[in-house]
Amino acid sequence: MELLVPEFGLVILQTIAFLLLMFLLAKFAWKPVLAAIKEREQSIDDALNKAELAKQEMARLTSQNEELMKQARADRDEILKEAKILKDSIVNEAKTSAQTEGAKLIEKARIEIENQKKAALAELKGQVSTLSLDIAERVLRSQLDDKAKQQDLVNNLLKDVELN
Repeated sequence: MELLVPEFGLVILQTIAFLLLMFLLAKFAWKPVLAAIKEREQSIDDALNKAELAKQEMARLTSQNEELMKQARADRDEILKEAKILKDSIVNEAKTSAQTEGAKLIEKARIEIENQKKAALAELKGQVSTLSLDIAERVLRSQLDDKAKQQDLVNNLLKDVELN
């Protein structure tokens, strides 16, 4: 049982040693430890503040990026719209030009056909008149070979003249 009850002198000696240890720790160890803890706490607060600022900057940049994307899409849509309008105008202009050119070619071909038709008719008339003269000459020669036929022809012509 003696082991369980400490002596009075031992208790005082241990108390003095404990207080001396506390004084030495307070004098030399607590201040640097507390300063290190405070410094660590400050660096954590700074890191949290920087993280919050970075988060806000990221949100701002994301918002700005989305705005730029919207603007780029709007610009792209506008460019595509202008390109479609330009394409349509070029196609319409080409159609109009092709129709005009086609009409000119058709008119030119029609005039050429008409001219060739007139030339062919003129040539045909010339050939018909030549053939008619040849036929008339042959008929007259055959009629004029005989004196009786000549007299009948003159009489017939005189009758026609008298009637007219």
